[in-house]
Amino acid sequence: MIDRRDFARNIAASLPVAAGLAGMAGRAVAQQAPTPASGASGGGRAQAGRGQMDGSPLGDPLPGQKWRVHDRTRPQPRKVTPGLPMAIELPPSDAIVLFDGKDLSHWNGSGRGGAVSEPKWKVENGYVEMVRGTGGLVTKEKFGDIQLHVEWVNPTGADPAAVGQQRGNSGIVLMGHYEIQILSSYDNPTYPDGAAGSIYGVYPPMVNPCRPEGEWNSYDIFFESPQFEGEKVLKPAYVTLMFNGVLVHHRAAFLGATTVEPIAKYQPHPPEEPFSLQAHAGPVRYRNIWVRRLLGYDA
Repeated sequence: MIDRRDFARNIAASLPVAAGLAGMAGRAVAQQAPTPASGASGGGRAQAGRGQMDGSPLGDPLPGQKWRVHDRTRPQPRKVTPGLPMAIELPPSDAIVLFDGKDLSHWNGSGRGGAVSEPKWKVENGYVEMVRGTGGLVTKEKFGDIQLHVEWVNPTGADPAAVGQQRGNSGIVLMGHYEIQILSSYDNPTYPDGAAGSIYGVYPPMVNPCRPEGEWNSYDIFFESPQFEGEKVLKPAYVTLMFNGVLVHHRAAFLGATTVEPIAKYQPHPPEEPFSLQAHAGPVRYRNIWVRRLLGYDA
């Protein structure tokens, strides 16, 4: 995966965002002022700023939708209060426990250009916390179809001037290509397909059940990996997501790799790949991460 900041430098240099950027990866860290969906030809130019709607530039029309990628005029997901207290979901007997609050032995650090290193995030008090500037975390093991449980929190005390995509931003990147967004989204609006629980750049969550900063959230992800025949996509990737026990995606299809802008595009890859926890604008903490391989019937 190409580092977002490399992509951001190109945007900040005012290069047009066009279909030719399909080979470039990463979301822009450079900012763009809100842009209406109508009247744009698929892109725009990034402008400096840190407003609620700033972030990656407006992208191409989304197939089968009336919106563009990162459309600022798209409705915000309806807020729903999840049931309390949050259930403690212990891993089943066939789960692989990737983080039990003690160490990062199942993880590598990930740096620029996919370089692998020792993980540098901070482990304490039963959670692991993103350390900005140290890269993300990537699993040592590879996976295809999975059930994945992750708990995360945006701790209190963040800079109040950090809003939108600059507040509590991380993500779960399945197979290194398909991102489910993590963001402080309780009272922090942004472009809807970049909110917590979104299939980044494709679909907002159907509703917004995010808890306030300082309270833990849970994702239960059911992911079907794509299938390829050479360059041809035989089956897209699908995801079902329970966010704090609330269904926010039901077998929704990814358009392709999240890392390609202005719109996702599939890039053939092996049937099993590691997944990663993304380092972006933080702060974010994680705990209780476990995964089950989905082997199908009679397996």
